[in-house]
Parts: sequence; structure tokens; C-alpha cells
Amino acid sequence: MGLLDAILPVLFFGLLQMPRAGASLGLPSATTLSSCPKRCGNVDIIYPFGIGSGCFRQPDFNLTCDDTNQPPKLFLHDGATEVVATPRNTVGWSSLMTYVAISHTIPMIPDVRIYNFLWNLSSFIMAYASFNITGCDLDIYLLEQERNSSILLCTNSCLHSNITEMVARQNCNGTGCCTVDIKWDIRDFQLKFVRHNKTKLYAYSSRSSLWDMINITTNNAALRWSIVDQPTCARAMDNKTNYACVSINSQCYDGLWDPGYICECNSGYEGNPYLLDGCKRDEGYSPIQLKENCAQSCGNIAVPFPFGLQEGCSARKLFQLNCTNVTSSMLQFDDDHVVTYINLTEGLVGIRFTSRYEDQELGMYVPEEPNMFVGFGESVVLVRWAAANLTCQEAQKNLSQYACVSTNSICLGVNSMKGYVGYRCKCLDGFQGNPYITNGCEDIDKCGMPGICKGVCHNVVGSYYCTKRHNLLFGVIIGLSVGFGILLSALGVMFLIRRWKRDIEKQLRRKYFRKNQGLLLEQLISSDENANNKTNIFSLEELKKATNNFDPSRILGRGGHGMVYKGILSDLRVVAIKMPKIIEQDEISNFINEIAILSQINHRNIVRLFGCCLETEVPLLVYDFVPNGSLFEILHADAGNDFQLSWDECLKIALEAAGALCYLHSAASISIFHRDVKSSNILLDGDYTAKVSDFGASRLVPIDQTHVVTNVQGTFGYLDPEYYHTGKLNEKSDVYSFGVVLVELLLRKKPVFTSETGMKQNLANYFLGEQKVKPITGIVAPHVLKDTTEQEINMVASLAEKCLRLRGEERPTMKHVEMTLQLLRAERLNSCRDVLGNKQCTEPFLGTSTTAYSEPLGFDFLGEKATSESQQSKKCYSLGQESSSVTLPR
Repeated sequence: MGLLDAILPVLFFGLLQMPRAGASLGLPSATTLSSCPKRCGNVDIIYPFGIGSGCFRQPDFNLTCDDTNQPPKLFLHDGATEVVATPRNTVGWSSLMTYVAISHTIPMIPDVRIYNFLWNLSSFIMAYASFNITGCDLDIYLLEQERNSSILLCTNSCLHSNITEMVARQNCNGTGCCTVDIKWDIRDFQLKFVRHNKTKLYAYSSRSSLWDMINITTNNAALRWSIVDQPTCARAMDNKTNYACVSINSQCYDGLWDPGYICECNSGYEGNPYLLDGCKRDEGYSPIQLKENCAQSCGNIAVPFPFGLQEGCSARKLFQLNCTNVTSSMLQFDDDHVVTYINLTEGLVGIRFTSRYEDQELGMYVPEEPNMFVGFGESVVLVRWAAANLTCQEAQKNLSQYACVSTNSICLGVNSMKGYVGYRCKCLDGFQGNPYITNGCEDIDKCGMPGICKGVCHNVVGSYYCTKRHNLLFGVIIGLSVGFGILLSALGVMFLIRRWKRDIEKQLRRKYFRKNQGLLLEQLISSDENANNKTNIFSLEELKKATNNFDPSRILGRGGHGMVYKGILSDLRVVAIKMPKIIEQDEISNFINEIAILSQINHRNIVRLFGCCLETEVPLLVYDFVPNGSLFEILHADAGNDFQLSWDECLKIALEAAGALCYLHSAASISIFHRDVKSSNILLDGDYTAKVSDFGASRLVPIDQTHVVTNVQGTFGYLDPEYYHTGKLNEKSDVYSFGVVLVELLLRKKPVFTSETGMKQNLANYFLGEQKVKPITGIVAPHVLKDTTEQEINMVASLAEKCLRLRGEERPTMKHVEMTLQLLRAERLNSCRDVLGNKQCTEPFLGTSTTAYSEPLGFDFLGEKATSESQQSKKCYSLGQESSSVTLPR
């Protein structure tokens, strides 16, 4: 699994705690845990969870099994939280969530007004829950221990609240009931119930018994967990005796913001990383069908081996499907996913979701069976699967478990975006059939294909050959007699088809032009003189000519949204043309959003938009060409690259980028929040002047609003944690991301990097943690330390630390960040002139004016209108202006 997949589902939490009696902190193995219960009811139990002394890792993982119920029920150690299920009904697996149900009854006592329900398990965090509460004439409050806050959820008959969504099922005229949804991560919380003073009818025997108690239940709750005896992997590895990742082929991952860690098997291994020899190579494939007369279809859906419908009919348990309805061809993998087709040749399975959460992870992709990955099609989810998580060379060493048993088959590797997945089988060219069964690949009769030969076709195994016909002369005579007529007919048909295709292409371009709001953009250009000077609408033919028909040799780079080509326009201007890779409606909205923003911006440190092409399904954007690539590429170039940015150049680039962001935030009546600030979006021109780019995720916000609520979007490593948790985007979100860029300049490490111990670490967390225990000179890059003074390093490090504070209100504004960097450059200039006293020192500092722009923003695109001038434009000013009036000697 990739780092993102391993870390994001687990926001590590809990208080650090000392092990108590019964916890297992030695070197657990299958042998030492052989006497521990392995199952309770229909839920499997896997270490570090366990039942009984010596069977669990830490106290919160001590489970109890209530055998008085049928089937038996499994509970956490508090006795009130029932474990319902986890993915594939297994407790204790890596970073996956545990699904639980809580049932609790509070008796109501006469003259007692306040009752409490407390949920607090230090190793767990409540990812989400839906509590059903039954009671009468009560006010219900949610008390959060971490936030030290109290929220009134509902009163009397559970009226609707604008804080948390409630549902009133019936009035409290004898019974009252409501549902409380907790939709954010909470480590511990308390429900407080306050009975009304005026209500004393609960004691009357004529009333319902629900007046005498409060019932709290939930059947829809999820917990995440981690190992919390140490806050990080590094601290845990200091004491190997208590280190949880004991398997040889396992690795450790830190939490993002909460203490704790989890263990994972290395890529290519599967099993339990918390046990000695728990991570092993895949040995789960059986090429022999154990059961005879297995069903081969479900309705009109073929189910070939290695898939199967009954136990013993599939090559592995993962490939066993369930035909729930033959008439409607209902072939299910589990309750939430329906299989629509199986393709052995391409190694694909079509999956359709039956639940309302279409973006959820498929239940089949759990760490026990890491053999598949997902790619989204138009109507179904396309699943590419592998026979086993092995390379072809590894699989062929053990023929008893090798999947490609047909004589005329080959082994192919299966790759996903996250890396190598495993192998699959395919019939050789010239053969077709099932390569997973003996003699399953059969020869294709090529001679049965129309037009395969001009003469006589002769089929051979795996191929064919042709011979000339003996009546060739007769064919020539017939050809001459009808050839002239056929030639004339063909020419006529070709002319009509060519004209028809040209008309279709023109209609399609006009359709895309209207769909991409081209008429509105034309109206903007004709009515706005400023927009006309900055924005052009290019035809598709112009851009094809500029890029030599989008020649692959013209590709400058590839990104998540597509690729960028280098082009030369007819007026010899060199441009960069952004072409999308994914055709989705929200991608079109991002491109139109980027046109709306960049067409109104005129700033020397923001990449210039020449125009766009709207004659394609997704608009193409035409930018000014920036020759020196991105700041990320230069900072993190290969070790063989001798070029490095000097400290003066780094300060200049940081100051220019900060000035551009300050301009976006406060230089107009409508602010712009970039939402994806990172070093790869800071481009450098021929003079290494910074150019902020990529506004596809940016948002326009009226100046009188402090934030907007949006879907969380950004890049891992730069993403503001407060924005991630709340969904509230504000200008301080860009400040946090810019703080990560400052740390990159100081440490010359990537936002997510591999430490010396081989573990993946978040750069912001690493920087904030290391500076508490080490002097700043001990963690910055040697090149930076050599190029500047400790005082300047401390100033930049202090600024970065302020930008990376978890609470947005404690972070500085981009204006404050820009002014701090300006003062630092001015002090360097003064000290340099005092030492050298000549022009050679001052020239590197005076070449840039960071926030120079020719006019304020004015928006009238897509229905938004703002004034063309604003007093806010005075908030950002250049280093030359400030230093000449404040710090520079004359």
C-alpha cells in the first residue's frame, strides 16, 4: 500500500499509556498465541486484539466474548461497545476501521435532573456514529473533552438543530426519540441529559416506562485505532523490546497529528505485521478446482475459473462470488457490490455499487488479499485483478501453485498507480480461451476471418499462411471489366465521407464551444477592454500547428490533471499549452474557474494566461512559457545535478511567491484563495523570477467573508489540517501550505520523505518536532547553513513555525509573511553593503519588486461583478518601495 493509503484512514489518537496486566508486549508469534481464542460469533480475532491474559497488545485491545447470546457477541473491554464487524469480518487488521454497536440504559431517579453518558477509549477514535436516543422532556448536550465545548443537540421532541442534523420521529407526549449523528473524529465525548424542572409526570404509573429511563443505542458507528504506547515510530524503535512491528517484512507509519503508530507488511507481502514471520509471500492460489460440476454462469454472466460460485470452485477465497438471483443475473461479491462481467483476456471485472456511497473503498480490497486495484469507468467500476501477489519469476518456481497452466499461455505482470500488484495469465497470440485451466487456450481458425488472405488460406496451430489462386487470370479479367466502375464509385464515396466527417467535426467543435461557455467568454472580451488585452480565444487548428499536432516530443510535463505541451504560435511567441487527461465534468469546471481567475490577474509573479481554446471537450489553457521549470524540481533534483539555488535566490523566490499570494488575498474587492500552494506550482523563468501557477482549485471569496465551506482539495504534505477537518477554506489555509514551502527551502527535503531509518515522514511534523529538541542549525540543509547566518535561519524558521500552527487564527497573514521576508532581505542588503561597500553586493538584491502589479482585480465573469479599483490593493507593495523608504541607505 502507498503512504497516503496507509496514513489517511488513521488519524492517530489517544493518550500515551503504560501497559497494564494482561497486555502482551513481548515477541508474539502464532506459537505463543496458539491458545488464545480466534473467533467470537461470526467475527475473527487477530492480534494485537485478543481475549484473555497474554493475548492482546495493549489494554484497550482486550476483548470479551459474551457466550450467553446466540450467536455470541464480541465487546471491547468497556463492556458496552459491541464489535459488529470489520472489513471481511476481522478484528485487528492494520489501519482498517472497526465497526461497533453501543447499547446503554440510564435509569432516571426522582429529583435528579442531570445524567451523563461517557465514551472514552484512549486507543480508539470515533470516526462517525449515529446514536438513537429515547427519552422524554430532556435537553441533550454533546460535551467534547478536546474542544472543551458544549453543544445543545436537541430538546423535548428532538427539534432540528443547525449544529448537528437530528430527526424527530414523534412528539414527546409519552415517548420521545431522536437520532444524533457524530460526523467528525472524536477521541472522547460525553452526552449530557438535563431533565426539565417543570416535568414531574414521569412518576405517574399511567405514563410510558420510557419516562423512567434513557436508552442510548447505535448500530452505525466506526472506530479507528493505533498502537499508543509510544507517540512515533522513531520513539517506538528506540525500545525494541516493546516495538509492535515485529515481522521481518513489515514497516512502521507515524500518525499525522495525534500520537501513535501502525504497522504494515512491505509491498509484495501479506499477513499480520504484529507477529513474528507474520508477513509472508502470497501462497493462496490453487490451480486445481477441488469440486466437480461447478456452475459456470449466473444468468447471462459467465463465471469462468479461477472464479467460482461455490466453495471449492474458485482458485482462492477472494474469487468466490455469490449468485443471488439467476433470473436477473445478480452476481454479488458482497452486500454492497455487484459483478457485471468477468474478462479473463484483459484481467478485468466490472463492479457496480449497490449502496449510496459510490466513492467508498470496495470491501474486497483488504490487506489479506492485496491483489486488485480500481479504475473508474463511465457506468461501472473497472477492477483489474491478479492471480497472486507474486512476480512471474517467483510464481514459476512453485508449479503446484502456478496459475498459467494452459500450454499456450503466458504470464503478465499487473501494475497499478501504486506499484506492482501481481501477475495474471493470457493466451498466446493466435489462441483464445481460458489460460487458467489445462488446455484452456485453443487455436483460433484464422482462415474463418473475412479478408485474411487474397489467395487460399491454410490454418496452422497458432498461425496461418496464404497461397495464390490458380484462376488468377480469370480474376484479372473480371477486375478489369468492373474496376473502372468501382473506382468511380469509391472516389465518390470517399468524397462524401470526407465532407461528412468535416461537417461532423465542425459541429462537434461548435458544441464544445457552447458547452465550455465560449459565448459568455466572447461577450466578456467584447465588453471589457482590459480582458480583451489579456485573453485570446484560440482555435484548435492554431494550437495543433503550434505543437506539431501535439507531438509527444513537445511534452513539458505530466500532472494529475493532464499534460503540458510546449508550443510556438504564429507570431513566434513560445507558450505552454495545458491539455487535460481526465474528462470529467468537475475537471471542466476547474478549467473554467482557472480561466475566470487568470484572465483578470495582472501580476509579474503570477503566470500569465494568453488565452484558451474551447473547441475541445475540456478547455485548453495557453500560458506564457516559463523555461526553468518548478521550484520543486530544482530543490529536489538528483544528487548528480551540481546546480543549487543560493540562499539569496531562495529568499527572493519566497518573497515573490508571498507577494503574489498577498495580492490574491487582499488586492481586490473579491479575494482569491489558491488552495493548492506548493513548490511544484511555483515556476521559475529565465531570471529565476517566481511565477505562481495552477489556479484550477482556487476559489473566489467576497472580501467581507472570512471563509467558504468547500470539498477538501489539495496536495498531501501541504494540506492545512484545520481545513481538512472542518472543510472551511480561508486565507490561512494558503499560509499553512506556504509554511511547508519555507521548510522545503530550509531543509531541502520533500513534503513527504523517507528518513534515514527507512520510514516515511511528514516534513511539517518532522520540522516542528526536531526544532524542539535540536538547534535549528542541526536540521537545516548543509548548503543553506554554509550560505547564510544562524540569525537569518532562525528568522525564517520562526516564520515557518508560525505558518504551520494547527489553529488558523494563530497563523500570520500573507501580508505579515511578505513584510517579514522583505525586512530580512533589507537587513541582508544593509549588512552586505556595510561589509563590502560596493555595488557588487547590492545587485543581487535590487533585481526584484515582489508585488508589483499594474491594476487591481475586477471580476465580471460568470455573473460576479466587482469594482475596478480597491483600497485593498495598497496592502501589497514591493521590496524596492519598502526598502527605499525604510531601511536602505541613500
